[in-house]
Amino acid sequence: MLALLLFVSFIILIFLGIPIAFSLGISSLIYLFMADISLSIIPQRMFGGLNSFVLLCIPGFILAGNLMNAGGITEKIIQFTNNVVGHIRGGLGLANVGSSMGFAGISGTALADTASIGSVLIPAMKKQGYDADFSAAVTSSSSTIGPIIPPSLPLIIVGTLASVSIGDLFLAGAIPGLILGIGLMIAVYIISVKRQYPKGEKQKLSVIGKSFIDAFWALMMTVVILYGILGGYFTPTEASIVAVVYALIVGLFVYRGLKVSAIPSILLSSIKSTASIMILVGLANLFGWILVSEKIPQLVAEGILSISDNKVVVILLIILLLLFVGTFMETIAALVILFPVLLPVAQTVGMDPVHFGVVMVLGLIIGLSTPPVGVCLFVASSIGKVSVGKTSVALIPFLSVSIIVLLLVAFIPQLTLYLPSLLD
Repeated sequence: MLALLLFVSFIILIFLGIPIAFSLGISSLIYLFMADISLSIIPQRMFGGLNSFVLLCIPGFILAGNLMNAGGITEKIIQFTNNVVGHIRGGLGLANVGSSMGFAGISGTALADTASIGSVLIPAMKKQGYDADFSAAVTSSSSTIGPIIPPSLPLIIVGTLASVSIGDLFLAGAIPGLILGIGLMIAVYIISVKRQYPKGEKQKLSVIGKSFIDAFWALMMTVVILYGILGGYFTPTEASIVAVVYALIVGLFVYRGLKVSAIPSILLSSIKSTASIMILVGLANLFGWILVSEKIPQLVAEGILSISDNKVVVILLIILLLLFVGTFMETIAALVILFPVLLPVAQTVGMDPVHFGVVMVLGLIIGLSTPPVGVCLFVASSIGKVSVGKTSVALIPFLSVSIIVLLLVAFIPQLTLYLPSLLD
């Protein structure tokens, strides 16, 4: 009965528009009052959720991404991808997806991708004759590549929860991220040909080469991070600090778009972003502890396996749950709460923790572009000055592609496990 109260209060708070972190905290507080449990458990469980050395890399990667973005790398990545694919029908739409793939290795978050790339490309696409809803839909859907291609904040959370290698998870996300990007590009091209969207002039190799050199240092951040972690030169936490130093050097001395006077405001913004994530993780851990104490993981496992113990059916049920939860819950909170619940079920049918971690992140981030609380959907619609309803309709083909990629990744483990296996 108390578990039901926990869920009902949580859902009501979400639909009242209360931020997800506070919804988790308030519903947990109500439960603790009703169960007559000492409130001292709140700081204990929050600290327990945050007491991980690996989580220290989150502020580093956030700061590095903000520094690189302030240094003007967004425009350089966009220019390079536009020079490569801009001559194809729907070239700006293709450049939008390609830029998201490049930017993913810098920000690691979908929302940063939507805001940075969308603010540049959505107005440009509208100016060239693309429909506003299409422009917003492409930006919103392609931004979900960010949390899959390394470095990825959600995959760092998964590594913490499952006690698996962050390096393995980063590698595991690379191929699914590329497949998702290619799939979205195909959808953009088909729609662009059908609607006769414009195409630009084909650029000379010298122009493409110059724009690649301009974008080279930005794109190299991913290589530096992965090479350092996988080569054993530094831990993920140390990698985040290396990324900050790299971003400072590139922003100040290579691109020279980063101003020393802007660094304090960038630090403040990064501190705010980090604080919001850490509060979310702490309160989600409290919520998750309550679920464990109420034996919800066992009930969920028994419930799914009572329907069927067939591997295909179980994976499909998990995917449906992830897609549903992703529509109304923030990705990191959902991971902290659901990953410990669903991992035993996944392992029962033979899924590797690294494979399942990527499947779970991919399943949840699709919800970032779907109503009712898809933050990327709202940001892209706001930039495009188009209604959320119109953008949601325009998103249907792109969401279809994302779900197809999710199914491929779920049922073909080698798409995630091949690269990590090379290190064994």
